[in-house]
Amino acid sequence: MIKSVTELARKLNYTFKDESLAELAVTHRSHGKRNNERLEFLGDSILNFVIAEALFKRFPEAKEGQLSRLRAQLVKGETLAEIAREMKLGDYLKLGSGELKSGGFRRDSILADAVEAIIGAIYLDSDMEVCRGYVLRWYKERLEQTNLQNTQKDSKTRLQEFLQSRRVALPEYELMSVEGEAHQQTFYIRCTVSLLDKPTEGTGNSRRQAEQEAAREALVELKVGVA
Repeated sequence: MIKSVTELARKLNYTFKDESLAELAVTHRSHGKRNNERLEFLGDSILNFVIAEALFKRFPEAKEGQLSRLRAQLVKGETLAEIAREMKLGDYLKLGSGELKSGGFRRDSILADAVEAIIGAIYLDSDMEVCRGYVLRWYKERLEQTNLQNTQKDSKTRLQEFLQSRRVALPEYELMSVEGEAHQQTFYIRCTVSLLDKPTEGTGNSRRQAEQEAAREALVELKVGVA
């Protein structure tokens, strides 16, 4: 049974003046034409700004590239999905029958989008200062644990830059197979690099994770330092 947005507001410790905004924020596009996509668009922009501002103040000596990579880590889908689970947001989502059957209330992308939509809803219902306060509260521990040592580039980026520096072809990623139910899939990726005799492979809960793992294995084979 889907819980009410009044209950969600209590969990967020925020009282909506316009509860229809909260209703819209938890309504996935599979539920109908009136859904949270526009709020998600707005919330995404606000989130990026608030986190960028927080990092700018926290690391006055950091370079633009470092700040960009830190922000990317904090606003990526996996992080937002973690925040959604901390809120137990899946209990409040309104999904179409197909998404309900496939466990959409547990899917990272749907949870992440809903968090962004809630940010957009709080902003429209209040103002930027109030909205900033909630975002920073949700990110408090993550921001405190962030440091400039977390800015190392990911494996796919490092592999691409390594190959570009040697003026050879960029890596090719091939999806070999996907196993498991829609809400709990495992992706198998093959990465072909011209400098290696055979492709490397990676697995993960998303295509992105599997590609990162395959790229990391390629860096190991190429004897390029990995974290």
